[in-house]
Amino acid sequence: MSAGLLQVRIERKHVEAEDICSYELVSADGAQLPPFTAGSHIDVHISTGLVRQYSLCNPPSERHRYLIGVLRDPASRGGSQAMHEAIKAGDTLQISVPKNHFPLTKAKHSLLLAGGIGVTPILAMAESLSAQGDAFEMHYCTRSPERTAFSQRIAVSRFAAQVHFHYDTGDAEQKLDLPTLLRQLDRQTHIYLCGPAGFIDHVKATAKAHDWPQDQVHLEYFGAAAAPAEAGNQAFEVQLASSGKVYVIPPDSTVLRVLSAAGVFIPASCEQGVCGTCLTRVLDGVPDHRDLYLDESEQAANDQFTPCCSRSKTATLLLDL
Repeated sequence: MSAGLLQVRIERKHVEAEDICSYELVSADGAQLPPFTAGSHIDVHISTGLVRQYSLCNPPSERHRYLIGVLRDPASRGGSQAMHEAIKAGDTLQISVPKNHFPLTKAKHSLLLAGGIGVTPILAMAESLSAQGDAFEMHYCTRSPERTAFSQRIAVSRFAAQVHFHYDTGDAEQKLDLPTLLRQLDRQTHIYLCGPAGFIDHVKATAKAHDWPQDQVHLEYFGAAAAPAEAGNQAFEVQLASSGKVYVIPPDSTVLRVLSAAGVFIPASCEQGVCGTCLTRVLDGVPDHRDLYLDESEQAANDQFTPCCSRSKTATLLLDL
């Protein structure tokens, strides 16, 4: 087993909804798993060089298992397809210990908003808030009932009455009316949202239009929007501070790919600018930030960037590598 990684066995693989499977992971040696908090994710090493991040969606009080949900994505770069087609119950995998970039904070009231497979961290939050007796409500938006994962689990949960389902295919009356919802909420409410980029952008824009305090809006993307066309990219150079070596980054490649091919190791996972695993310090130059990990103030500082997807506004970036 690699240093820092856990060996787990897939105890159960279950179809939760159309194109969505859940995977129950237990320690290969029967020991308890490291504790986690609501909003945590793990890195799953699916095969050599193929690492993907999945949120834990079981109650954080559990130590005997981790539960993840995986959507079969037609635009998959190999991860979700492998999980659905190649990974089966009884298989063993290596995973990281849980990490949390999307934690709950103590609040008078919490609004949980889930879009599609973005329900996974939100579901763990609902479990945690319910166990603590904290006030919250959850709104779960999907394309249709057939594509709504964990619906039966929610139906029999202690917080079932606090969950509202909204379907793209349903009547207009049952669709999420976010402006009206925000107008009815106490201004001290903290909002937690996870889902595709379009869903998150809509919620962010609506919250901003209602002057919702920015520090009370917490979010996590589970995937990046489509990258800009390569035709609009310009070549640039990166220089490594340790060796002085300079590498040309062509329009059709990324800093991560070029440096990896040259034998320069940068830890990476999602390769979409979502997870922050590859975050690298910038000593000189101005990055062209294309990630979803850094917030606006962190991007404006221009002292770090994600080499998996971000580029450069200047001819050269000097990297702390």
